[in-house]
Amino acid sequence: MPLEDGDPASWRGQQVNGEVSGTPQLRGTGHPPPWGTPAPDGSRTEAMAEGWEPGPAPGDRDVTFGGGPQRAGQEPWQREEALMGELSELVQKVVKSSSWWERHGVDISILTCSFLLLPAGFLCLRSAQAIPFLAGVLTLGVVHHTLTVKGSHLASHNALTESKSWGKVWAIFFIELCSAFTAEQATYNHVKIHHGYTNVIGLGDSSTWKVPFLNRYIYMFIAPLAVPVITPLVALDLLRNVEWKAALRTLCCMFLGLYCHYWLLLHVSGFQSPWSALLCMLLTRSLLAHPYIHVNIFQHIGLPMFAADRKPKRIHLMSLGVLNLPRNALLDWSFGHSLISCHVEHHLFPSLSDNMCLKIKPIVSQYLKQKKLPYNEDTYTSRLRLFLQRYEELMVHAPPITELVGIQ
Repeated sequence: MPLEDGDPASWRGQQVNGEVSGTPQLRGTGHPPPWGTPAPDGSRTEAMAEGWEPGPAPGDRDVTFGGGPQRAGQEPWQREEALMGELSELVQKVVKSSSWWERHGVDISILTCSFLLLPAGFLCLRSAQAIPFLAGVLTLGVVHHTLTVKGSHLASHNALTESKSWGKVWAIFFIELCSAFTAEQATYNHVKIHHGYTNVIGLGDSSTWKVPFLNRYIYMFIAPLAVPVITPLVALDLLRNVEWKAALRTLCCMFLGLYCHYWLLLHVSGFQSPWSALLCMLLTRSLLAHPYIHVNIFQHIGLPMFAADRKPKRIHLMSLGVLNLPRNALLDWSFGHSLISCHVEHHLFPSLSDNMCLKIKPIVSQYLKQKKLPYNEDTYTSRLRLFLQRYEELMVHAPPITELVGIQ
């Protein structure tokens, strides 16, 4: 993402030696260290991911570059933190003035509506006519992705409630029961690694979405159909990193969720054979798997990547390494604004709900542009065309390290 002429900073790339992982891990980034181990360089990943701007850790070697006027006598890192602090104050005012309905109610109502649509979806599958049957497949597919993507994502950030106890309950429900994944590892990989080290090589660089041995067309258009099968298999592998009690709970929730789906297809939808029910499960659970994979790679890969010891401060890291897609009614409903049109806002303020990310979007975009910081936006078709044209560079080879050069 080359910066325009006149911007107070520029970046140059340098190829990294090493290989990328060929094992897909949903919601993960790289091969994370075992559960509970400290993150590299001793920085506070939890504070970085869920807090809005932590203070500098001792020995912090983050690079800085220009963005807004520098006050006399102010160190570069102080200026960087002042920018994030100023933006945080603006967002905090909006959050405090928002009602519970705006903070949580809108997204909870979307998830509730999805649950209420489940009976209609299963009953439509009883029909021998094509249109009602396809309507049932479409309904169950959209509901499934709304619960497993939007619900799980919000639950992993505790954005559905202000109670940590209820947040844990919702995380287990949406991630383990609905999504057939492990809540501990999903939260650790996504919140603490991906958000704590966004676009940092070997940590939050989205490399686990890469499958180098697949060609571009198989990866982009055929492989996503395997997501419903790969997800529980990856979860089983990751259970080695959690305590046995949590692993047992996860296994029970995964089995219960998958079996309930299978049982309802047999006894409510009227499927006569187990294989037809399993095929319908695969169809509905992979209905939006293509945009799910695409969105996850479009919004980070191909943007500047950084070495762990040379990453910029938080506000620059997120503005450089995150991209927003345009609003889309289907994906906004199923995946949530924070994963589509408000991804920059989400990475800056990850504990906010989808509706709140949408509400603060004008403030964040205006502030970043006013301070001459990047605010990346692109269309779905443009990113798809880019990845098809530059698949080898973006999805097979190791990404180049971005080195910021500018006003210090």
